[in-house]
Amino acid sequence: MNWFLRTFEELNTHQLYEILRIRQDVFVVEQNCPYLDADGTDFDAEHLFARNNQGKMLAYARIFKASDINPISKVGRVLTTADARQLGLGRELMQRAIQYLDSRAPNAPIQVQAQTYLRAFYQSFGFEAVSEDYLEDNIPHVDMQRSAKNQ
Repeated sequence: MNWFLRTFEELNTHQLYEILRIRQDVFVVEQNCPYLDADGTDFDAEHLFARNNQGKMLAYARIFKASDINPISKVGRVLTTADARQLGLGRELMQRAIQYLDSRAPNAPIQVQAQTYLRAFYQSFGFEAVSEDYLEDNIPHVDMQRSAKNQ
């Protein structure tokens, strides 16, 4: 597996197209959830993704590093493609995202907006629920947060 971390400006058009396609495949088509995926925040994110040896993108997450304006780091749009599930890529994806954020913003907590069925998955990385369950685009979610590395 080959892993990449790119700012929006570093993505080429093929990578961007593939990211948008797999996000739509998972979040819009598979989950039958019509929503505006291109929400205007991709410009501010870093994009972590994995490709197999044939060049197919199999895992993706959008990462927002804490800043002076927003003191909390975030990981979102976390996915593995349908044909890559059960390979452990989701776990490696989150480990890489957390490791990156801990190295770049060690004093900032990390938040995820998790689908509730993945609560235990995120808890295994030290995330704890910080909200009640709620519906987002008709899918049950919970906000979760992991304490800062240096706390």
